[in-house]
Amino acid sequence: MSGPLQVGITGGIGSGKSLICRIFGCLGIPLYDADSRAKALMTTDRILVDQIKKEFGSLSYHANGVLNKVHLRKVFGNPTELKKLNALVHPRVAHDYKIWVDKQKGSKYVMKEAALLIESGSARELDHLIVVSAPEHLRIQRVLKRDPHRNLIEIKNIIESQLAEKEKVAQADDVIINDESQLVIPQVLELHERLNSMN
Repeated sequence: MSGPLQVGITGGIGSGKSLICRIFGCLGIPLYDADSRAKALMTTDRILVDQIKKEFGSLSYHANGVLNKVHLRKVFGNPTELKKLNALVHPRVAHDYKIWVDKQKGSKYVMKEAALLIESGSARELDHLIVVSAPEHLRIQRVLKRDPHRNLIEIKNIIESQLAEKEKVAQADDVIINDESQLVIPQVLELHERLNSMN
């Protein structure tokens, strides 16, 4: 295999995916946060900016180039419009990710983190898929604690909009259980050893 092994990591809202990624980061694993990069590219990638303006109007951006969230709120709240936006964003993120991977020459493996890694289809382009799993009631508790601006209905709607947990787990090569009854660090260390030996 030329280049590092490409590992995807995903999990539903409140699963603890970010925590797991931080542990991998402490082990020196390069991590590509696709959701953060998507937000950045929406204001820095000229091709994407032009596409968004063409599809959703020039009011999508303020005069200073910042995304006009008030104008785009109707997009985020409408599944059909959101699908159109994602169809523009995902290819640019994929392009950005490929450039990033090419720079990680010395690593045995790299990780791509995204909430919608399976739903967007990008998991199919990776070598290995990890799903972070936790029971729904615990995920809801965590999000309520972490995001005081969200309410229970909103969180349940987000969970509903994401691929069901059992479907995510069915597509995974490995599952990290983050249900507070098992320690996650030993699970990560065991997986780290295995991933290092795969390339």
